[in-house]
Amino acid sequence: MSRPPTRPSSAYPSRSGTPSLRDVVHGVMKIFHHEKESEAHQIFRQQVGHQPKPALGLPQTINPDEETVPGIEHPGSTGVIYCSDRAIANGFNYANSHEWANLGQGAPEVGPIPNAPPRPENIPLPVDSLEYAPTTGVKALREAVANLYNDNYRKGKASQYTFENVCIVPGGRAGLSRVAAVIGDVYCSYQVPDYTAYDQVLSAFKRLVPVPTALDPKNKYRLDIEQTKKDILTQGLAVVIASNPRNPTGQVIAGKELKELVSLSRENTTIILDEFYSWYIYPDSEKDIGKSVSSAEYVEDVNSDSVVIIDGLTKNWRLPGWRVCWVIGPKNLITALSQSGSFLDGGANHPMQLAALPLLEPGRVKIEKTALQRHFKAKRDHVLKRLHALHLDVDVPPQATFYIWLNLEKLPPPLNNGLTFFEELLKEQTIVIPGIFFDINPAHRRNLFNSPCHHYVRLSFGPPMEDLDKGIDAIGRVIATARQGGTRKMGHSYKKSLESSSGVNI
Repeated sequence: MSRPPTRPSSAYPSRSGTPSLRDVVHGVMKIFHHEKESEAHQIFRQQVGHQPKPALGLPQTINPDEETVPGIEHPGSTGVIYCSDRAIANGFNYANSHEWANLGQGAPEVGPIPNAPPRPENIPLPVDSLEYAPTTGVKALREAVANLYNDNYRKGKASQYTFENVCIVPGGRAGLSRVAAVIGDVYCSYQVPDYTAYDQVLSAFKRLVPVPTALDPKNKYRLDIEQTKKDILTQGLAVVIASNPRNPTGQVIAGKELKELVSLSRENTTIILDEFYSWYIYPDSEKDIGKSVSSAEYVEDVNSDSVVIIDGLTKNWRLPGWRVCWVIGPKNLITALSQSGSFLDGGANHPMQLAALPLLEPGRVKIEKTALQRHFKAKRDHVLKRLHALHLDVDVPPQATFYIWLNLEKLPPPLNNGLTFFEELLKEQTIVIPGIFFDINPAHRRNLFNSPCHHYVRLSFGPPMEDLDKGIDAIGRVIATARQGGTRKMGHSYKKSLESSSGVNI
């Protein structure tokens, strides 16, 4: 007696264990090829500021439903803001945040960790601190930053940083905006994927003409220094901006490669490096624990090499709420940043700058770095192990930062793209960041399905371990549903706003 033909293994099973025709049809229907076919993508496009911009040379148009205030145009949300708004639409709020796993927020856990110095618990408020601080920051803190960089990266070098090479700013974005505001009409090189806020900066500061470079996962997202040199000569690049260590891929430019990148600053090019994750390095050798990475190590002359470093207390010191950061560079840059700060942000918080002074003492920093690296390396390894158990191996495991750049292509559609995966996890009270936010695409014209970041999400292992496990558990439930029960309930029926019990949108 002949057996019936075997059904394709790719079809999703019905309750009886074999796939029904309806399951197969639904499976085929969920293989979207364009953003207009996907509910998750349409929700993204409906957010103000996320509509494609007109092509170059065409007249600018506005959406009259969005732009109701004359002369005002929405720049679009950064990834964390958009994802937080979508989470709120699904019931998240800060009163119930303990019920959620937030693997999206780009912030480290702020509580005590093993063998680290105690957390700050109070802030002195001398009367003088109630006055405005200078737009370049408190001189004592500027000196402390310069001394720390000299101690960590410039021992034995003739050229040393002084307070005149440091500007204190109220957060990393403020530092980036100050720098962008003083750059003239130039071609600015950036990489894809990279930090989401670069998209808004390159959109808002029109004098920066963005020139993209797509980084190849097959090359572990390395920046090709030789190609960058050619681009400087052939395209006239005047500015190169990058995060290092890199958000979101967790890779790092170090050693010879970093030295070569810094050398480009001596070829009439300004190198802007966002070094907020400079402590989050995970060496294999125990003797390297406690070391960090910075372009400051390879600067020859602090006042003639056009190297701009942005960093602060936010990530390395695990104090994001303090909003105390700095920009380091040639003296002439710092005077320009003082002027842009006078009309952009007015300067950093005065009492918090004073409170930061003891935290920059080199001996304390060494202890802090060592504790941080051990703790976060353990969390990284734990999350990678759990993802492996879910058959979600990471293509390029992170060497640095506290992010995992997760490729979803092997998951069944429509779960294999970042926006849909994100929306499905919201149903499980878990937040991640879709990869498209790291596709620095200032015009927003590209079909999202054509983005090189479309099949990715960024997972943060910044939160405490219990939150990480809660989030990985949720990912496991979503994947199990897709693999075992089909995807009929996925890719649609997403909440667009939080509804009250009366049915009124709030």
